[in-house]
Amino acid sequence: MMGKSLNVAYIPMLDYEEAWNLQKSIVQQLDAGDGPEQLLLLQHPPTYTIGSQNHPEHLLWSEEELKAQGISLFQIDRGGDITYHGPGQLVGYPLLVLGRDEELDLHGYLRKLEQVMIDYLAAQGVESGRKEGYTGVWIGDLKIAAIGIKFNRCKHRRGFVTSHGFAFNITSGIQHAGFQGIIPCGIQQYGVTSLEDITGKRYTVEQVAQEMIPYFQRIFPYDIMWNTEKEALQRL
Repeated sequence: MMGKSLNVAYIPMLDYEEAWNLQKSIVQQLDAGDGPEQLLLLQHPPTYTIGSQNHPEHLLWSEEELKAQGISLFQIDRGGDITYHGPGQLVGYPLLVLGRDEELDLHGYLRKLEQVMIDYLAAQGVESGRKEGYTGVWIGDLKIAAIGIKFNRCKHRRGFVTSHGFAFNITSGIQHAGFQGIIPCGIQQYGVTSLEDITGKRYTVEQVAQEMIPYFQRIFPYDIMWNTEKEALQRL
């Protein structure tokens, strides 16, 4: 046994607002000391989210174009700029309790999330890494995973609960989907890519979700308990 347990669930598709509400519910329960920490792995329908940097000019499409494309838009409480979520992308929301010794280590937590995907990509034969001045995981000048997080200060216990997380592009052609309607993370000079485009192999998002867990566990040493989709959603 490694110590603390982490409930992990894969949800094939979940509306962004539902996922956001689910995160808030879990954060409140963890603050109150109710229930285990969680890792939600899922896909969203086409969605743009704007973080606390709040640069609406990085959204290139009008409200009418968003409706025509079937893309939802949310102004949310994570760090970072605008990004896209959609089918073919693995979104991960770690909802973890961090103690006071980790109080100021926001960047350390970001680096740990990046390392999970860097290690997974290495196992797929892909060399990836970080780009100075930016968050996320990069393959050369192409971004394959974006990260935006929030530290929620606990009201009833010492420390913080994390929310939001990472978006890892899996299937081929995702960069030609909703990314065309934004300047992703406000970065104009670099592009995005996906696991399938880099490797030339086929993957499913659920496959990657399952395969990544041992790499997550190396960085965050929890005992993993898999939940069903129904068990994960019962907190809504």
